[in-house]
Amino acid sequence: MTAHDSSATTAPDEGRGGEPGLVRRIGPGLLLLFIVGDILGTGVYALTGKVAAEVGGAVWLPFLCAFIVAMLTACSYLELVTKYPKAGGAAVYTHKAFGVHFITFIVAFTVMCSGLTSASSASKAFAGNFNEVAGFGEGAATLIVALAFMTVIAAVNFRGVAESVKLNVVLTIVELTGLLIIIAIGAWAIMQGMGDTSRLTQISFPEGENAFGAVTAATALAFFAMVGFEDSVNMAEETKDPSRIFPKIMLTGLTITGVIYVLVAISSVTLVAPADLGEGEAPLLKVVAAGAPAFPVGIFAFITMFAVANSALINMLMASRLLYGMAHEEVLPRPLGKVHPGRRTPYVSIIFTTLIAFGLIWFADLATLGGTTSFLLLCVFTVVNIAVLVLRKDRVEHKHFKCPTIVAVLGAILCAYLASPLSGRDGQDYVVGGVLLVIGIVLWALTWFVNRAVYSKPTYAHHPEALGGNVDDDVR
Repeated sequence: MTAHDSSATTAPDEGRGGEPGLVRRIGPGLLLLFIVGDILGTGVYALTGKVAAEVGGAVWLPFLCAFIVAMLTACSYLELVTKYPKAGGAAVYTHKAFGVHFITFIVAFTVMCSGLTSASSASKAFAGNFNEVAGFGEGAATLIVALAFMTVIAAVNFRGVAESVKLNVVLTIVELTGLLIIIAIGAWAIMQGMGDTSRLTQISFPEGENAFGAVTAATALAFFAMVGFEDSVNMAEETKDPSRIFPKIMLTGLTITGVIYVLVAISSVTLVAPADLGEGEAPLLKVVAAGAPAFPVGIFAFITMFAVANSALINMLMASRLLYGMAHEEVLPRPLGKVHPGRRTPYVSIIFTTLIAFGLIWFADLATLGGTTSFLLLCVFTVVNIAVLVLRKDRVEHKHFKCPTIVAVLGAILCAYLASPLSGRDGQDYVVGGVLLVIGIVLWALTWFVNRAVYSKPTYAHHPEALGGNVDDDVR
């Protein structure tokens, strides 16, 4: 794997469509915190117990496998982001590679749907931790809190949130602190002779199945914890010398999160039996209570809720803005692109995505929402790994990172395998993912027929960056 230098600058590049370019202000430190902060969050805070329920004591193994698959795919993203530093997102890479407008739309809509399922899982995790502290119990109380939480997220989204990378530094430190607390509690407890380290080599699976199937099924779910690194490609136009910085920083960020996840998994299952860890929606609170009874559980619950709230907000912002972009480019009904005259936010797309999130919270459990997010993004990553090979025929003038062919091929095969039924993935993931994609296809078909019958206007065939590029929080 190689990367080459290019001149670093903080001056704006030439923008798109004659507009001024973005200023390159993000250095290695901020980019690393952005990547780590984007990966950390709901996945490990909420799904560690669900993964333990799938595989037993060897809960660290699925996280390690997910990390390996993510590293392979990250190399494909690195070639594309350094080769096309002004293009951001899987939809743009897909359009460059295949030039089929419907495939570009499907990839963009799939990314949007993954944001909705991720935000909905964050809502469930928030409710689980809130109810654990408040003593409300599970069932209807969890559902009510989760729906109320998503309503608050929608209100903040409507008001307009000017997210910045510097704010992400604070959010990342809080999320990271919570996980380091778990690791420290686990290390201290093990040194004190507490817990049961023999669980770490135990793999449980139903009668008639095998250990390999249990690990792959758990990996398919654990992969949800590794997603987020792909979002950093949208920062390419604001990063100093991206061809040199991106490769080492993205791989470093993935390695940091992978190590943290494995250590958190080891601490968790050592202190809490896998069966107990898999019950409820606040697994790490059980770890704190078991390893450090004197530690204020309420403080850790607050950290957890803050972490998943950040994940929910970022994903709902992404989903509503991406839907707005697709409506603006005439591939979804035009009303979805309406902007509120006062707040200057895409209020119709915010309402639409929030209603879908309500439905997901109502009908799907936490494991299904996490699994569906993983499934949708694994499908996208399969396409990206193939696209990097197809685009080898496209030469660019500047030097860039090059992903070894075998890495892209392995990435495509493993992502496709983990997305397929062969991995042992829960069938509900396909049901939820399928329903979401059907909604998108119906809206796309309706728009296509209306545009064909009434008028002809440019679509994302002319501006594919609208489906995968850098989108501001406040629509201008």
